[in-house]
Amino acid sequence: MFPVSMLSTLLLALAVSANPIVIRDSPVTLPLARRLNVTSIHNLVRHDVARAKALRARGEVKVSGDFHVDAIINEQVDNQAVTYIASVGVGSPPTSYSLLIDTGSSNTWVGATKAYAKTSTSVQTSDRVSVTYGSGSFSGTEFIDTVTITPSLVITDQSIGVATRSQGFQGTDGILGIGPVDLTLGTLSPSSNTLIPTVTDNAFSQGLISANEIGISFEPTNSLEVMNGELTWGGTDSTKFTGSISFAPLTKTSPASFFWGIDQSIRYGASTTILSTNAGIVDTGKLAGPFRINTSKLLFETGTTLLLLASDAFARYLSATGAVQDQATGLLRITSAQFANLQSLFFTINGVTFEFTANAQLWPRALNTAIGGTTNNIYLIVGNLGTPSGEGFDFINGYAFLERFYSVFDTTNHRVGFANTPFTTATTN
Repeated sequence: MFPVSMLSTLLLALAVSANPIVIRDSPVTLPLARRLNVTSIHNLVRHDVARAKALRARGEVKVSGDFHVDAIINEQVDNQAVTYIASVGVGSPPTSYSLLIDTGSSNTWVGATKAYAKTSTSVQTSDRVSVTYGSGSFSGTEFIDTVTITPSLVITDQSIGVATRSQGFQGTDGILGIGPVDLTLGTLSPSSNTLIPTVTDNAFSQGLISANEIGISFEPTNSLEVMNGELTWGGTDSTKFTGSISFAPLTKTSPASFFWGIDQSIRYGASTTILSTNAGIVDTGKLAGPFRINTSKLLFETGTTLLLLASDAFARYLSATGAVQDQATGLLRITSAQFANLQSLFFTINGVTFEFTANAQLWPRALNTAIGGTTNNIYLIVGNLGTPSGEGFDFINGYAFLERFYSVFDTTNHRVGFANTPFTTATTN
C-alpha cells in the first residue's frame, strides 16, 4: 500500500499530466521614450486633423467592405508633434529597432531607416503588405519572425512587414501596432481577407502574458525629450495609477468601432454641455512628416497630440472659454484673465466622470517657442476635428488626454479602461 503522501503525489502528477499547467510571465513592462518634435507653424493642428481624416477614412473603408480601396489623405504636414518610441528586437539573435507605439493601427513592421537583418528565424511569405497612415505609408514583404519585446517576452512566429518603400519615417524604423486586429484586414496581398494576429494577440496565445491587454502610462512633461512612458503587457502597473480602473465597452458605432473606440460625453464646468454622448476613439497613433529640431536632429512623428472635438462641440468650447485662434501656431489662445476663469472639462465614460483640469487643457508654456509660439502666451490643446457630431467619429482623445489618465486596452473583453494618476491634477503646464 502506498503511503498517503506518496499516493497524493502520484495523483497530482497524473492530474498535471492530463492538464498541463501553462506558466505565464506577466505582466511585462517596456519603457517608452517621449520626444516632442515640433518647429513650424500650424503643425499640431494640421497634423492631428490630417491623421483624423486618415483614421476616419480607414474606418469607412472597413464599413464598405472594399479592402482594395486605400484610405489615403494627401495633405501636406509641416512636421510632427509627439512620439513615443520603444526599442524592440527582431530576429534571433535580435536586431534592435526603434518603433513607434500605435494604438491606431495593428501591423508591426520595420525597415524604414535601419535595414531588416535576416536571421535563422526569418521566413518570407508569398504576401505583400502595405498600410497608409494619413500622409505616411509603407509597403513591402511579409515575413514571419521572432519579436523580442523584453528578455522575458519573446514572441515567436510573428507576422511583420519589411518595408521596401516607406514615406515619412526617417528617424525611426517602423511601427509596433497594438490596435484591434481587425485593422490588419486588407493589408496583405493577395491574402486580402486574412487577419494578422497582433504582437499582443500572439504573446497571449503563446502563453507569455496572462491577459490579452496592454496598460499604458504617459506623463505630462515640459521637456523636448524624456523617458516618461511605460507599456505594460498582459496586465497593469498599479504604481502608475491611483484608485481603481474604470472600464467602458468598445463602441458599436462605426467607424469608431473599428479602433479603440468608446462612447463619452464632455461637459465644461458645472453645466455647459460640450458634447453629448457620442462615439470617438482613444489614439496614440501615427502620422509622418519631416522636420528639424535645433537644426541638429531630424525626427519623425506619431500620434494625435491634441484633444480633437467635432466642429459643433469645438464651437461650444470656444464660446465657453472665449479662446481665439492663434495665427502663429494654429492652436487656441487665451489671456491670463481667461485662464484664471478656465473651468475643468468633465469626461463621462460609461457612467464614470474624469476631470480634465484647466491646467491639463494648456500646451506646456515652456515649449511655446518649439511650436512657433510666443513665450508668455497661453495656448490650449483642444482642436477642431472638422466634421460635425453624430457621424460616429466625434472626438479623439490624444496624448494630451492620455498623459493625465492611465489607460488599458483589453482585447479579450472588448473594452478600454481609465484611471486617475498622480499627474491627473498636476500643474506641469
